Amino acid sequence: MTKYVKPTLETKFHIDFAWWQKKGQNLRAYLQSHICPSCQECVEESEGKSFDWVDFETGEVFQVDMLWHIIAEHCYEDPAFFDNRIPLTNAIFRAFILNNNTPLTPVEIHKKIRKKTPDIILRTIGTRQIYNGIKPVEASI
Repeated sequence: MTKYVKPTLETKFHIDFAWWQKKGQNLRAYLQSHICPSCQECVEESEGKSFDWVDFETGEVFQVDMLWHIIAEHCYEDPAFFDNRIPLTNAIFRAFILNNNTPLTPVEIHKKIRKKTPDIILRTIGTRQIYNGIKPVEASI
């Protein structure tokens, strides 16, 4: 078990694809909930298609659903993409999609989603509870 280190405003976070696999969660189903209405027809077309995503921190390669690409390239244009009505954890997840899952601090996340404060973002994703695979980036040894 990894020792818990309390994150700070300078801690970088990312979506941990291994968490989705380990928990047996369906990333594709979750990604579908982020598809804008104009891209809904792409859901069936993208079925079974994926691409390799490389975690540059660990070198680990993950197969990521093509819906990720559709959201990043098309859905972000929807004015409701970062609407204030969507839950904070969903907005944070979307920020990582648009940022190609490059690690971000709570301050950087706040600048992208313009929702809540960096402190509230940290209190949401910086606990032992993991939401949508969003975790601190583990330090390389």
